Amino acid sequence: MQNTTRLIAVALAMTAMAVGAAGLAMAQDLHPSRRPSPMGMARITVDDTYMRVVYSRPYKRGRDNIFGTEASDALVPYGKIWRTGANEATELTVTGDVMVGDQKLAAGTYSLFTVPGPESWTVHINSALGLSGTGRFVDGKFTPVDIPASDVVVATAAVGTLEEEVEQFTIAWKAADGGADMCLQWITTEVCVPFRK
Repeated sequence: MQNTTRLIAVALAMTAMAVGAAGLAMAQDLHPSRRPSPMGMARITVDDTYMRVVYSRPYKRGRDNIFGTEASDALVPYGKIWRTGANEATELTVTGDVMVGDQKLAAGTYSLFTVPGPESWTVHINSALGLSGTGRFVDGKFTPVDIPASDVVVATAAVGTLEEEVEQFTIAWKAADGGADMCLQWITTEVCVPFRK
């Protein structure tokens, strides 16, 4: 009888541990292939400089109001700093010095933020790394980071219109004379930022 009771207790304890472990695994499932906004990477080599962007790629998912005013409840409101993707902050690596517009960006790894607008976007290349979006989680509490305080380069880029809709947010490099353009594309919006050697 005691052995039966002990076996039942052990079985119940193992079941509880298995259920708890499964719940914990689901709660911490950060594998890129199982995220609603999976990770993506865009890369290009210009002369001896390798440039790479690592970011998360949200889908439209039937949402019709992606970029727009805060009053219209746009997903990405004009005039607000956006992580330029989803999940963790987007990261940009350049292995050699480049010019972003008319500003020098030294070789290194940076976070990338944007402030969308109807006609132009402000692009923030920033020294703060390891961010969850626009801040950090400390002891389970989200603490925003003062993005402008750690900006390395701030540039402005014009908004263009795509002929075909892009369902999933995409960052693509396009070869250009003397370098490449980093193009941000979602729905029918395209914003290209020149990187030159």
